Amino acid sequence: MNIMDFNVKKLAADAGTFLSRAVQFTEEKLGQAEKTELDAHLENLLSKAECTKIWTEKIMKQTEVLLQPNPNARIEEFVYEKLDRKAPSRINNPELLGQYMIDAGTEFGPGTAYGNALIKCGETQKRIGTADRELIQTSALNFLTPLRNFIEGDYKTIAKERKLLQNKRLDLDAAKTRLKKAKAAETRNSQLNSARLEGDNNMVNFSYMLNFLHVKWLKIWAEEVTKSEQELRITQSEFDRQAEITRLLLEGISSTHAHHLRCLNDFVEAQMTYYAQCYQYMLDLQKQLGSFPSNYLSNNNQTSVTPVPSVLPNAIGSSAMASTSGLVITSPSNLSDLKECSGSRKARVLYDYDAANSTELSLLADEVITVFSVVGMDSDWLMGERGNQKGKVPITYLELLN
Repeated sequence: MNIMDFNVKKLAADAGTFLSRAVQFTEEKLGQAEKTELDAHLENLLSKAECTKIWTEKIMKQTEVLLQPNPNARIEEFVYEKLDRKAPSRINNPELLGQYMIDAGTEFGPGTAYGNALIKCGETQKRIGTADRELIQTSALNFLTPLRNFIEGDYKTIAKERKLLQNKRLDLDAAKTRLKKAKAAETRNSQLNSARLEGDNNMVNFSYMLNFLHVKWLKIWAEEVTKSEQELRITQSEFDRQAEITRLLLEGISSTHAHHLRCLNDFVEAQMTYYAQCYQYMLDLQKQLGSFPSNYLSNNNQTSVTPVPSVLPNAIGSSAMASTSGLVITSPSNLSDLKECSGSRKARVLYDYDAANSTELSLLADEVITVFSVVGMDSDWLMGERGNQKGKVPITYLELLN
């Protein structure tokens, strides 16, 4: 029974406090009550914390979009995270593309130039997919997690203490208002006691009765002065204490910025590692595929040529195109020189090639043959010779030797 009485009294007290705060807040908004302003330093700290929270949320969300462009996948990961379960492993886009390329190359035949190139490209895409997965994991651990911890941890604590400071301020201003009213009542009481009444005795007696009741009511307010002053001292002390707690928390924002700076450096380093790996993978792939001239001839008994863009821009550097082990990578100018001269040259075969008809010569990768030009032959072909075998060979499959 006592516990129930205590709970009822506590509930009533809380309701009274809430009502008092609501009245004070409403009167402030209507301009009918004074408001205690926070000091400029504390206001600046609050503004800095709010700004940090807003931009941290924006950076965090956009980083998640960068690392995982698929919104459905992000929602799925969020649900698994809230359920405290590990999300199932999912193949990413580069890995999927790589698998398609490998399957296509296997279907076309690893012995063909196109099939072999597809398999090599697919393997490179899979390596890029692995690097992409490592980038996501590293960025999530070293960058996104600290940002999320700030939003869901430190800032929530700051917001809680800030709300408590707002409530303490409302209590302080409400106490100031009650003290002001009590002092006004005390002043009015003293004025009524000093007033002198004149006239008919009955009217005088009636007036005295009214004044007596009025004074009694006013004395209640007068008695509130001492109580209100004491309450004001208590609320002022609680407000100052809460302001100091809030200030100490807000001053930690500078440390948060320093921590986020270190996390940002880790994120940049992870990106740098990722892009360096991708660049190296593509550089190795280019070396495997060789240097393609401006035209590429199809394997499938077609006579038309399809232009092929450069694998990497000139900015990649000449190192990827440099000669190695005494070999000179075939270029259009070298082939033009060979077409114009009447002599023969040695050439290494870059890819396997299956002859489409009896006029062509089948080739095996890495074998060395003799090539020479024939007057009237198509510009994309040379005459190849291996022992007693002769036939046309596509120049895109050859690498001239010094």
